[in-house]
Amino acid sequence: MDSSSASSIAQGPDDDIPAPGQEFAQFGAGCFWGVELAYQRLPGVTKTEVGYTQGLLHNPTYNDVCTGTTNHSEVVRVQYDPKECSFDSLLDVFWARHDPTTLNRQGNDVGTQYRSGIYYYTPEQEKAARDSLEKQQKVLNRKIVTEILPAKKFYRAEEYHQQYLAKGGRFGFKQSTEKGCNDPIRCYG
Repeated sequence: MDSSSASSIAQGPDDDIPAPGQEFAQFGAGCFWGVELAYQRLPGVTKTEVGYTQGLLHNPTYNDVCTGTTNHSEVVRVQYDPKECSFDSLLDVFWARHDPTTLNRQGNDVGTQYRSGIYYYTPEQEKAARDSLEKQQKVLNRKIVTEILPAKKFYRAEEYHQQYLAKGGRFGFKQSTEKGCNDPIRCYG
């Protein structure tokens, strides 16, 4: 396949379908491990997956994304039950988990894959995201650089990245995914 048709696939909409009665949302807030654990703990979230989106390469690997040449963002795709968890609750977790004023970086993680982004599936999600950004901007004294864009094709990351902190990370210290758990999230590779 030539790269232009691969790019059109990568830039297409996320055409995966959530479980009946569920909705999807995608959030990029730096390294996806800690963000995923925060969403796993949120009541009403029924599934989380980490992966890559918004890039130009079809079926990227973690190594591809780390080159900084694919334009992918590390994201968590959240499946949630809107009767039990509002999109606004997802946004609250998003804003609390990272610094939305740092361009292409979160802490020691630097690169376009670590950018701040909300990737929406519906016009209602887009409006809520824009409204919440406006509210956050009034609270912060630095400009927010979060991108708000339509959700593009989601590429599930390699299996070892999925639920990484719940499985124990590199050091084997499992962290709780229990709903409502507020233990500090320790991000380690």
